[in-house]
Amino acid sequence: MNVIKMKDRQELDKRVPHMPWYVEKFIDYKLPDLSPSSLLEYVRDYETFFNWLMAEGLTDAARMKEIPITILETLHMDSVDQYKMFLSTYKEKSNSRTTISRKLSSLRSLFHYLSQIAEDENFYPLLKRNVMAKVAIKRTHKPKDTAAKLEGKLLQEEEITEFLHYIADIYPADVSGNKQALYAYEKNKIRDLCIVSLILHSGLRVSEVVNMNVDDVDMKKKLLYVFRKGKNDDTFKTPVYFRKDASEDLAAYLAQRETMYKPPKREKALFLAMANGRSEGSRMTKRAIQEMVIKYAKRFGKPYLSVHKLRHSFATDYYVRNDIYKTQEQLGHASPETTQIYAHLTDRTMAEAIDKE
Repeated sequence: MNVIKMKDRQELDKRVPHMPWYVEKFIDYKLPDLSPSSLLEYVRDYETFFNWLMAEGLTDAARMKEIPITILETLHMDSVDQYKMFLSTYKEKSNSRTTISRKLSSLRSLFHYLSQIAEDENFYPLLKRNVMAKVAIKRTHKPKDTAAKLEGKLLQEEEITEFLHYIADIYPADVSGNKQALYAYEKNKIRDLCIVSLILHSGLRVSEVVNMNVDDVDMKKKLLYVFRKGKNDDTFKTPVYFRKDASEDLAAYLAQRETMYKPPKREKALFLAMANGRSEGSRMTKRAIQEMVIKYAKRFGKPYLSVHKLRHSFATDYYVRNDIYKTQEQLGHASPETTQIYAHLTDRTMAEAIDKE
């Protein structure tokens, strides 16, 4: 099991016992088919919902675990509408339309299971009335809309090379007056450049970068072996090609990985970080990689760049030279519909290229 899934499974095991018995039953039912990460999202969504039920006085239960299934059965549509309003106006943690749709979809999955699949000892459904079946959830991910949001926020053509050049040569001059920033840069610049270069030349997700081990790199074939999102087979890693442009940066990092980060023999992670006060390196976290990219992006003058937008930048560039099916395979998309984002993005890119001639 990969590192992120292991952590999410541990967190899932910690949270599920605090759920009502019927949620535990649902999670057990879904466990063979969904990843721990997906199930953890379900549980977090249910925590939000059950806490709202208690805060609104819709149940007398003092704890989530004590909320009876009859509360779900007698829930009015007015209450569901109020919950949707709560999600859209909740100030402490704002929810986008996509997040609201996901939270409602999580509830629909639970209610569907309880009313259509799970049975009591007399073979009757556990839930006699399913109010969530009446709730229409609008589709929020249209490729054309996603492409419109990404327009102007990606690296295009020569900007990919310029960003890598900035990290390698120009950034230190920009932070020359900050000794702490300069020290951190000098220590990690080869690693940082390698990570950004790999993403921009392969389209890896941040989770795939985090989970990679040293043995997952094949320099001769220019291949990386990664755990793909959504695949529950933890015995199989998908081969992903990287462009030769990243070979030099990867070779430079591999040459200094052990001497710079001094990992213990048991540490197989490809990308390492040395925590303050530690004498041995350990696997980098998703947050560390995300913050690293944002740090360089801000200085580069593109503060909206993120790890995921670097992936989108690669994908747009790759799609121009290949077809939708090759792009889908390279990125690990489950459906070509997701990959259509880049068809819409490249329409605009190619139109602009014609105007430049």
